[in-house]
Amino acid sequence: MTSGQAEPNQDPNNNHRDRDKDNADAVAGYLLRHTDFLVHHPEVLAKVHIPHGAGGAISLIERQVAVLREQLGIERGRLNHLMARARDYDRLSNGLHKLTIQLIVARDIKQARQVLEKGLSEEFKADAVVLKLFPVEPDQRASDPLVSAFIDFIDRDRCLCGPLHPTQGEPLFGNAAPTIHSAALIPITGHDQTGVLAIGSCDAKRFSPDRSTDLLERLGAVVSAKLQDLAHRGA
Repeated sequence: MTSGQAEPNQDPNNNHRDRDKDNADAVAGYLLRHTDFLVHHPEVLAKVHIPHGAGGAISLIERQVAVLREQLGIERGRLNHLMARARDYDRLSNGLHKLTIQLIVARDIKQARQVLEKGLSEEFKADAVVLKLFPVEPDQRASDPLVSAFIDFIDRDRCLCGPLHPTQGEPLFGNAAPTIHSAALIPITGHDQTGVLAIGSCDAKRFSPDRSTDLLERLGAVVSAKLQDLAHRGA
């Protein structure tokens, strides 16, 4: 080529092919140096396309299928868990409906307690059920040990779930307290009285702190309304 003559334009496709080849060589070299890469990064393996018949790649295909089956198993497990929770929620919702109807026709506080104890034991699989009402007068509250044990619970609007401290378990469940490993404490509120509806279980995981409490709080609202009604009627 004579001096001053312009060089012919290079084909840009050749540049792209050269870069792609360099990148492919770099990836291949990395994989050869780190032969366990796909073992530690199964999410990459699950998306890699390896056609059948590629010589020497059958083991990778089998591994890819195994990864996909494992992922499918995990998703099936999650789905089964969600379905089980949905069935449990539906069962508890039906139980709450049945319990509400029974409470509506209760004639006095004694019968209301009996309805709660029987209904929660049968429908909610409770091992212990206790309804405690706090004194109304401030001077009576000051001298009541139950109020002292639940001073942080009085007048709250959300229920608590989890293990109970002995200072709370014993005033509620008495001699049965050592066998109660988890409990749901449902606030009972009203203009004239406050209290707690305690549902105890021998299973430590039955009422875990992360448990959904919406049905329990609905129950608390129903019981509170019924007790207010009975108090106004003097029953």
